[in-house]
Amino acid sequence: MRQLSLLTVLAAALTGCAGGGERGSAGIAHAPGKTTVSPRPAHPSPARKPPTMAPGPGGLTPVFTRGPASGGKTVALTFDADMTADQGPRAAGGERFDNPALISTLKQLEVDATIFMTGRWAEEYPDQAKAIGSDPRFEVANHSYSHHAFTTPCYGLPALDRPAMAADVRRAFDAFRAAGVRNVVPYFRFPGGCYDDAALRALAPAKVTAVQWDVVSGDAFATDAGAVAEQVLAGVRPGSLVVLHCTRSAAPVTEEAVRTIVPELRRRGYRFVKVSELMSGRGGPAPVRSGQPQGQAPAQAG
Repeated sequence: MRQLSLLTVLAAALTGCAGGGERGSAGIAHAPGKTTVSPRPAHPSPARKPPTMAPGPGGLTPVFTRGPASGGKTVALTFDADMTADQGPRAAGGERFDNPALISTLKQLEVDATIFMTGRWAEEYPDQAKAIGSDPRFEVANHSYSHHAFTTPCYGLPALDRPAMAADVRRAFDAFRAAGVRNVVPYFRFPGGCYDDAALRALAPAKVTAVQWDVVSGDAFATDAGAVAEQVLAGVRPGSLVVLHCTRSAAPVTEEAVRTIVPELRRRGYRFVKVSELMSGRGGPAPVRSGQPQGQAPAQAG
């Protein structure tokens, strides 16, 4: 386990795709507001409007970290489909930022999941993006267009200017639309998990609910699927929200780890749900403590 932790920290320093919600000096995690249904969700599911959260103090973008324990043994597996705006040449050279085998395994195991996709990923793999968004087992959420940081420092990621933040999120939604992605929900995950008050304020015009996590998988650049599975299984509690990756080059053992995680959690009585279902759980969302989001380790996110 210690070896895995050191590996994820190194991955964070090298790529910025591994972070535990790194903050700027002004960063404060806000308690989520009341769960409600937005009258104008940015991109609702065709079947029904997904639940969202009311804005925080001063109209700040609300932050959701995990579901209520009162909702029973539910857990949301989320997968970040990372690709930065400048990685086109690497993709053209053969590097794979997708993971079709992982998506196939989730289908085979009948696991509902939420995919946090960058707009650049949807542009690179439009057929896969459309297929994922058309499958009723999945919902697609926003992971920014460019995978640039929304605050600094953030594991070496280049940072967006404040005025460009909401536009970057809207550009990702536009990329989903262009690829024909359905089942899009108005949720957003900060690249690297990094945000502060200024970022929450700048993001407010995008009218999204920010989604963090309480269980870090440690799958970024991991080579031991068993260690990844062990870390997830040790952290999951009723209402947990797990962060993993859907990027072959950056998370090569995730699919193998999922084959261990899913049957074991089912043996323990857990049911797999999408973030939208977790957010609508009875009792409302669990509070987020000040400082780092609740239960979050300091070493890995999308």
